[in-house]
Amino acid sequence: MNPDSVTSEQNPYDIDAYDYDLPESLIAQHPADQRQDSRLLVVSRTDGATAHRHFYQVTDFLCAGDVLVVNNTKVIPARLFGHKASGGRIEVLLIDYAGRKQTGTRPDRFECRCLIRASKAPRPGTRLVFDDSLDAAVISAENGTFVVEFTCAAPFEEILHKIGHVPLPPYIRRNGQKQDRHAYQTVYAAENGAVAAPTAGLHFSAGLLEKIRQKGVEIAEITLHVSYGTFMPVRVTDIREHQMHTEHYDISAAAADRINAAKHAGRRIVAVGTTSVRTLEYAADDSGHIQSGAGQCDLFIYPGYRFKAVDAMITNFHLPRSTLMMLVSAFAGKNHIMAAYREAIAEKYRFFSYGDAMFIH
Repeated sequence: MNPDSVTSEQNPYDIDAYDYDLPESLIAQHPADQRQDSRLLVVSRTDGATAHRHFYQVTDFLCAGDVLVVNNTKVIPARLFGHKASGGRIEVLLIDYAGRKQTGTRPDRFECRCLIRASKAPRPGTRLVFDDSLDAAVISAENGTFVVEFTCAAPFEEILHKIGHVPLPPYIRRNGQKQDRHAYQTVYAAENGAVAAPTAGLHFSAGLLEKIRQKGVEIAEITLHVSYGTFMPVRVTDIREHQMHTEHYDISAAAADRINAAKHAGRRIVAVGTTSVRTLEYAADDSGHIQSGAGQCDLFIYPGYRFKAVDAMITNFHLPRSTLMMLVSAFAGKNHIMAAYREAIAEKYRFFSYGDAMFIH
């Protein structure tokens, strides 16, 4: 932990309270050889007690009747390389594909918010060329992001599959590789739209999910399209002043009914990942009843929040000073989380997207 954050221990709203020192060697640069073989740190919300396991042993901590809620968003190869029509290489990252807007009535043209990396930031009107099937024009620029209109000579997702690259997080210091198209995707991914994986779900194999079902655990799928905002730093000292990014979500009536039936019967709701937690809590009323439907989720969870729907969660290890650290601290207690992180570092757990996992119950 940051030695200068002594007063933060008494102030859960101070950004320094969520800082910790992590050796760079513990930031996972590659996925585990087998998804379910990653390590699992089990943490009690009651007293902070911990246990060390492997992820395939997560079945030991799930009970018949539990509902395991997973986020079935699918990462798109949202990183595109091209050049300005006038010359000069560019890199474009689609950051809000789920919120794209069709331009007029033409299905081959749409607008999307993007990040653009170039030697000189392109101005509105700049033409961008990717290949014979895709070009674009910069429409506007604001606060470092750009609205870009794309024109396609084939279905856009076919073009992405052909020329797009997996948008690995910035702390993975290597270029995307062929294996990332599979490894940086959950086995139940179904709905195109995310630019970052819901990484807690990366640990599940098809075989492990089948064992979980055989134990009597129900599985409910919901969707939250993870945006690039998940990597944006908190730039305020008092975290209550932070403005949370929005992400598109969708909860089907069938998923809501399954979750609500379990909640009504007193059975546990186990959320896989902070994305599932945020979506469920956003859609829940004060009694924990989940409302089906689609919309934009901008819920910011930090200590002091009262959880209404989620009883246990599976999550990865998160960046210091991040909103995700604040969420898990709200769920398990900040002192318990910081102690668990210190233990994980001492035991050389692997951190972040391709790293190990926690089961908090």
